[in-house]
Amino acid sequence: MAYEQGSFDATLAAAAGEDPALLAELRAAFADSLDHHLDLMRRARCDGNWTVAAQRLKGLAASFHAGDLIDLADEAVAAAPGEPTVLRRIERFRDRFVAP
Repeated sequence: MAYEQGSFDATLAAAAGEDPALLAELRAAFADSLDHHLDLMRRARCDGNWTVAAQRLKGLAASFHAGDLIDLADEAVAAAPGEPTVLRRIERFRDRFVAP
């Protein structure tokens, strides 16, 4: 799965306009929220907590038009709590996002 940066970057640019500080703040807020939801998914021990965390991740992804992350969240919703392959794929998305 390739990291779809186009729609995501366009969404951020539209929100930030010509303000590079705001753009950086929006990227940081997205990264922080992504880390938070990933942490909740790692700690989920029941179907309900896992599903809620995955759905919140999907909501975050949808609000920023991050299509690949939406797909990963959908996979998580369908998976068992703590599914390591899903968690690793979300972590790889995060790592590509925060890489320079």
